[in-house]
Amino acid sequence: MSVTDQTKSKMVATVDHFKTELKNLRSNRANPGVLDVVQVEVYGAQMRIKELASVTTPESRQLLITPFDPKTCGAIAKGIERANLNLQPVVEGQSVRISIPPMDESMRKQIAKQAKQKAEDAKIIIREIRRKNNELVRKMKTDSEITEDIMKKDEKVIQELTDKFCKEIDDLFTAKEKEIMTV
Repeated sequence: MSVTDQTKSKMVATVDHFKTELKNLRSNRANPGVLDVVQVEVYGAQMRIKELASVTTPESRQLLITPFDPKTCGAIAKGIERANLNLQPVVEGQSVRISIPPMDESMRKQIAKQAKQKAEDAKIIIREIRRKNNELVRKMKTDSEITEDIMKKDEKVIQELTDKFCKEIDDLFTAKEKEIMTV
């Protein structure tokens, strides 16, 4: 695999990770992704909610968790409370319902600030990948594995990938910020 291919695959992985982190940030709409981090103790083991139940959004500000095994409702509710997501689960028969409270202005700004920090962290990782791979290309040139022309071409491609993925991160952040700040 060429250096530029490695660069691209690492940068794609970084952007995918950033997308996952954005999904876990709360917005004014109910998003099942906020429960991805919740660990529930059932059957003597820690499990994620999506392994135990289906999560749906019957209304824009509500999550409905329907466990595959109705006996796990209480454990799921406890797991959500322990996760400190500021959500109040209510056990209703064989399901768990969560009403998403509206966010106030300061909470929206704080979550937008978290999203901005995650975007900056992702861009730092992208630039670090660029730096390492540029060093690798220069070392290959020093070791006479590649020519000067190939080194220049690879450095140019690595910079283009860096610009492309940094812009994608900025676009994802802008869209998420808009979603968070929408009342």
